[in-house]
Order: sequence, then C-alpha cells, then structure tokens
Amino acid sequence: MPQRTTIPATPSARARARSLRQPLTPAEQALWNRLRARQLGGYKFRRQQPIDRFVVDFYCHESRLVVEIDGDTHDGNEQRDAARSAWLTAQGLRVVRYTNAEVHEQLEQVLAAIFEACEEWTGGRSQDLAPETSE
Repeated sequence: MPQRTTIPATPSARARARSLRQPLTPAEQALWNRLRARQLGGYKFRRQQPIDRFVVDFYCHESRLVVEIDGDTHDGNEQRDAARSAWLTAQGLRVVRYTNAEVHEQLEQVLAAIFEACEEWTGGRSQDLAPETSE
C-alpha cells in the first residue's frame, strides 16, 4: 500500500475552504448528509478539504479518495478539471467525479461506487459495513 502522507495546503486554499464550507450546493449537501460521521462503511470524509492550492469537495484520507461534484459551474471547464485531477492523481490521490444530476437521481449508486473505491484502496477492510442500497 502506498505511503499515506498529508499534502499541505496553501494559506489561500485553507481560507477558501473555510468560506466554502457554509454554502454547500444542494447536491453537496445531499451527499454530505450520507458521508458525514463515518456513515459510509466507517470511512471518515472531510468536506471542502484544502490540498495544496486546491479545495476538493470531499476527501477520505484513509483511502486517499477525492470526490468531486460537478455542477453548472464546471460546464466549459473540462480541461481545467482534467488538469486538476491529473495533478491530484500525480500526488497519489484518486479522483472520482459525479454530476449534480447523478447525486440527486442516483444517490444510492453514487454512494455504492464511492464505497467500492474506498474498499479497493484499503483492501476491503469494511466488508461487513457495506452501505445498504435500495434497488
């Protein structure tokens, strides 16, 4: 398993992260309601986590997983998002992206995919804590 180190945040990223924590979008709030307090298989997620010069929507340090929710503000910024994801990946992090619509319309499937990504990295340490999905 790769070394787990923390990537320090720039002061401006930390300040921006603090300001972003209050006005969560409806999609971010819906996902946060299900990720917070270790509800997803015992994995701890942080919201609006500063990493170097970036602020990511959600981050699980244990599984080194970044979860991004792309809303309308990401339209037309695909190259910037791809460059950001590439930089994060180069730092040993994994990035998964979902749209607002996916979170609102397929929340259980999004949660299952996030859980699976966490499990892949940690070697399945939470097999008995898998989230219940309604199908």
